Amino acid sequence: MEMSAFILEKLCLACKHCVNACPVQAITMMAHFPVVDPTKCTECETCIESCMHGAITFRVTEEEKANG
Repeated sequence: MEMSAFILEKLCLACKHCVNACPVQAITMMAHFPVVDPTKCTECETCIESCMHGAITFRVTEEEKANG
């Protein structure tokens, strides 16, 4: 099952630690909040480890949901 990191905006303080930590640059800032590109995310969990606010989780990608 393909998963991607997902930012929980209610918990995110936009500190950019996850953006700086991502080894494949899958997280970028948009409208002052980090956004994950699921096509680049390798599920390495480096972003989760770097987030001091517990604002990152994993979820099934929309493509995987469509494929069942």
